[in-house]
Amino acid sequence: MAANAQPDYKIQLAAYEGPLDLLLDLVRKQEIDIHNIPIAKITQQYLDYLHQLEKLNVDVSADFLYMAATLIYIKSKMLLPVDPLAPPEEQDPRGELVHRLLEHEKFKNAAQMLYEKQQLEAHVWSHPDLSLYQSEGTEGELVVSLVDLVKVFQQVLERRREVAKIELSHEVVTVAQMMEQLRARLLTSEGPVSLAEFFEACPSRRSMIVALLAVLEMVKLQAVMLTQEKAFGDILLRKHKMFDLVFEGGEAMSKIDEEYL
Repeated sequence: MAANAQPDYKIQLAAYEGPLDLLLDLVRKQEIDIHNIPIAKITQQYLDYLHQLEKLNVDVSADFLYMAATLIYIKSKMLLPVDPLAPPEEQDPRGELVHRLLEHEKFKNAAQMLYEKQQLEAHVWSHPDLSLYQSEGTEGELVVSLVDLVKVFQQVLERRREVAKIELSHEVVTVAQMMEQLRARLLTSEGPVSLAEFFEACPSRRSMIVALLAVLEMVKLQAVMLTQEKAFGDILLRKHKMFDLVFEGGEAMSKIDEEYL
């Protein structure tokens, strides 16, 4: 082996939920700048992983094969001269892939946050004070867990995937701005707001993820509560007793976006 040769990156044959999960793991474990991915190196490592699965007689799903083809396509495009007439956002063939990876990472972080909250509830809040979650107009309703919140989000996300839609631009909406939108809806609505309808009103999958984070933050701050009028019914967002207090002064809101920078 030459003195300047780099040691091969050792891929652990862990189970990945999808190709984006595998790619993100490759990028983060090697501390690669996600905005400047060495596409040739990552493509080779990705293909090595698929080859190792084949050796173990593990079926490779179509999603993984499609991503392999996408990586090879991006790699080939990067060998060509940059089109000077193309818009700046289209000059880097990796742009769309980077966007998808960042979006996937936000979703993973939100899922991890939910898991940690669930563990905290299980070990600390085994007998919570239900009076904290009750107010006028909520008697007889069921308090909904954060796990149910994620189920609704996943259902809406799946329906969104079934609709063929080309997103021509990626709007930039922060978590704090999304919280303000939900606050405005609750203030102008005569009753509670449907959680599913709130997610479905988002114009893109990216804004849906931001909406999920916004709901999580408002639940954590005790600005809203999740309820059902009956078992398996529509999950509703209601103003919590602390709703007005949370938004007083704007201090809590000013700190929200700092946590997601």
